[in-house]
Amino acid sequence: MNIFAKIGLNNKVIDRVVVHNNELLDANNQPNENLGISFLTNLTGWAIWKQSFKDGTRKNQAGIGYTYDENRDAFIPPKPFNSWTLNETTCQWEAPVVYPTDGQIYNWNEETKQWDLNE
Repeated sequence: MNIFAKIGLNNKVIDRVVVHNNELLDANNQPNENLGISFLTNLTGWAIWKQSFKDGTRKNQAGIGYTYDENRDAFIPPKPFNSWTLNETTCQWEAPVVYPTDGQIYNWNEETKQWDLNE
C-alpha cells in the first residue's frame, strides 16, 4: 500500500489516501509515482498529489497540515513555535535550546525560550 498526499493551496497537505500497489506498477512491473498520481487524478478530479514514503524519501511522511516544499522535495510539518528553526537536513523544526537528556519530560516555554520540567 502507498500513501499519497493531496496538495492544496500554498502546497499544504489537505488529505492523505492509500493507493494499492497494483495502481503504481508500470509495464516492467516497477512502481511509478506518476501512475499513482494519474490514478488519483482520474478517480477524484484533483490533480496535485505527491507520494509519501516511510523510508525518509521526502524527509518526512506527509501529514494533514504539512507543507510540501518542491525545492527540497520534502514534507515539512507545521512550525510549532516562532523561535524554532528548520533543520535543512531533516526538515524538522528544532528549538533554540537542545531538549534535556536526563530522562524527564519537558515542555517548551516560548515566552522564556527554554524547556520547563513537566510536573
